[in-house]
Amino acid sequence: YLLDKSDKYDSRDVERLQQDDKWVENYLIWRHDVVDDTLKMIDESFQWRKEYTVNDLSESVLPKWLFEIGALFLHGYDKEGYKLFWFKVKHHTRDPKQQLDKKKLVAFWLEHYAKRDHGKPLTVVFDMAETGISHIDLDFVRFIVNCFTDYYPNFLTKIVIFEMPWIMNAAFKIVKGWLGPDAISMLKFTNKNDVQEYISGEYLPPHMGGTDSFKYSYPPLVDDDFQTPLCENGPITNEDEHESKEEIDADTKESGEVNEVQNLNQKKMNSIEHISKSEETDKTEVKPKNTKKALTTFKGPLLHISPAEELYFGSKETGEKKCLIVLTNVTKNVVAFKVRTTAPEKYRVKPSNSSCEPGTSLDIIVSLHGGFAASLQDRFLIMAAEMDQSSGAGVPELTQFWKDVPRTKVMEHRLRCHVIESSKPSSLTLKDNAFNIPAKTNEDLHMQLTSLLQINKRLEEQMHRCLWFQQLSVVLSLLSVTVAAFCFYLAYAQRS
Repeated sequence: YLLDKSDKYDSRDVERLQQDDKWVENYLIWRHDVVDDTLKMIDESFQWRKEYTVNDLSESVLPKWLFEIGALFLHGYDKEGYKLFWFKVKHHTRDPKQQLDKKKLVAFWLEHYAKRDHGKPLTVVFDMAETGISHIDLDFVRFIVNCFTDYYPNFLTKIVIFEMPWIMNAAFKIVKGWLGPDAISMLKFTNKNDVQEYISGEYLPPHMGGTDSFKYSYPPLVDDDFQTPLCENGPITNEDEHESKEEIDADTKESGEVNEVQNLNQKKMNSIEHISKSEETDKTEVKPKNTKKALTTFKGPLLHISPAEELYFGSKETGEKKCLIVLTNVTKNVVAFKVRTTAPEKYRVKPSNSSCEPGTSLDIIVSLHGGFAASLQDRFLIMAAEMDQSSGAGVPELTQFWKDVPRTKVMEHRLRCHVIESSKPSSLTLKDNAFNIPAKTNEDLHMQLTSLLQINKRLEEQMHRCLWFQQLSVVLSLLSVTVAAFCFYLAYAQRS
């Protein structure tokens, strides 16, 4: 392919393919490890990437009004912790003159997210509330489908379609034909009653039955949901008074061996869903307090950050509300840092905006306050940038520094939350485990499956009856119109 079509590829994509094993792996996974199919997909996506100049797409090359209407943006997470990519269909109108710019906007957002979160999958939400036939644009929908099926491998977890009008059923039958069996299984048709099976209410707007007060606006670019915590560097309530470093170090020494085992388990984890039951048991045996100082470390160009991936909080039952983040400056200059979160109303961060001297370590206390509990959807963002030796480290100097520093010189690292359940299992759980009695037998599951199949069959029969009556009513309506027209014709002929 390279010999025959080198002029049709962007050299940056070719270079990345040769260096980024994860990218190659995603192509293979999406094409079920069939090498020929994978090569064809890479060839098509690379040609598309050059045609749309994907690597050079930025806010400056796209019309400002495209961002302002708010038809496309990233915001929030689903229940599995995947980022939500919103399509507000009511803001989209068909216009052939604007079609290319709108397609480039989709490519801009996908590439922007792929570079920022290293290709982590996302969930697409089609919000079709208040839409009608005027909003149907099959060419644009097909482009969006192609982005996920042909251009961005293994990038899609599911497509949540909210309140699709019945008049669009015929159009979506065509769309299903484009998707293929793998993508069809990802379609989730929802309404206000069941959308929270996939997305919790905290990330749903009120018209979808949620409590999210987020209002889209531009500028700035809505590229993530991280906000500076409340009371930045300010007073902390009594329940949040931070513990001394010596106390935390003592806890760490007491549980050193257990934490080493936990560290090995954490390195094997790629996501929360991949944790085995045995690893979960190991974690529940450890006191939540002892998990605050994880041994894994993210080694960035400016800061080493520990823990590397997750902050461990206790559930409401365990009552553990604090975590420790350790930052180590590995440069020869002062490094300014900020800690931001997706849930500033829940957390206090001390300090959240400060600086770290060369070669030194600094402890950051993250604590829940009030009656709040940690959630798997909560995220933290650590931003860091080198400062000149002459720059001061006071609040005014840091504020001005963050205004002036170029985005390209800022190191970013994200942490997610993990909630440790109570370490005291109920007597019922112990009894079940002691006798090794499964929660449900195969016979129970078979009976449930049979019942579901029967219900599904009845629903299909009802749907077929409804369709038959609908077709019959249409035929009768046409006959009545024809008869009426014929009668008018006879009456008119007799008069003349």
